[in-house]
Amino acid sequence: MLMTRKAWLQCATATLALAAAGMGGSAMAQSTELRVGLIPSEDALAMMRASQQVMDQLAAKTGMKVKPFVANDYNGVIEAMRSGKIDVAYFGPFSYVLASQMANAEAFAIPVTKKTGQSSYHSIIITKKDKGLTSVPQLQGKTFAFVDPSSASGHLFPKAGLKGEGIDTDKYFSRVIFSGSHDASIMAVANGKVDAAAVADPIFSNAVTKGLVKAEDFQVVWRSQAIPESPMAWRKNLDAATKQKVAAAMAEIKGLPWGDRGELNGFSSTNDQAYDVVRTTAKALNLDLGKMK
Repeated sequence: MLMTRKAWLQCATATLALAAAGMGGSAMAQSTELRVGLIPSEDALAMMRASQQVMDQLAAKTGMKVKPFVANDYNGVIEAMRSGKIDVAYFGPFSYVLASQMANAEAFAIPVTKKTGQSSYHSIIITKKDKGLTSVPQLQGKTFAFVDPSSASGHLFPKAGLKGEGIDTDKYFSRVIFSGSHDASIMAVANGKVDAAAVADPIFSNAVTKGLVKAEDFQVVWRSQAIPESPMAWRKNLDAATKQKVAAAMAEIKGLPWGDRGELNGFSSTNDQAYDVVRTTAKALNLDLGKMK
């Protein structure tokens, strides 16, 4: 069960205050600048615009200068955290698992959107209705788009789900591409560049809301199990005082648009263990996380 924002804030404040006390003066050597990485689910400029109000609120509530950063791909955000170029990042579920292993990242909050009110979502496989492709068996020999090798809903979960149905995606489709973003995959289907694509359902819904595509033009032919929502994560070695400020600020931010997820209904607490289902899915695919970067 999710904690209320008030309970989470009280818990986070108490825990981080104890951590700061235990670490002495070095823990309080906090920066005046917070560098925030964002996954490229849309193009960089669109992602910056869509998250700007949240970044502004984060700055106002922490009293810090907030600098957003969008890499060209998921691994660019992981590398930025590994090299200490960013302090906090919004990861996809799978890119977070990679970041926890390779960049010392630690999940602490997840966005809950007003539209769904949930802390999980699904991967869906979409086709264009005028293609007449209404089931997965009809996709054999067709062209297909995944999002990114490190995308949970755009690669990992649909690949594992189809494998569970006896389908090897490396052989089942005539051609497979990685589009780079969910929006790019949606538009690739819309424009007939591929026959089908795996994308996150809230991002598809948001593309419809924004008028990029019409829902009635598409067919959903497959849906995954629930995937834990994309987390906010900080560097484990970020100073305790900054962590306390960020946790408090995120708990209070709501009613604003958040990237491709729509309007926020707040951020709820999470932890690293919530993403064990992603690790289990990676294991089912025999993926070596160390080689995914």
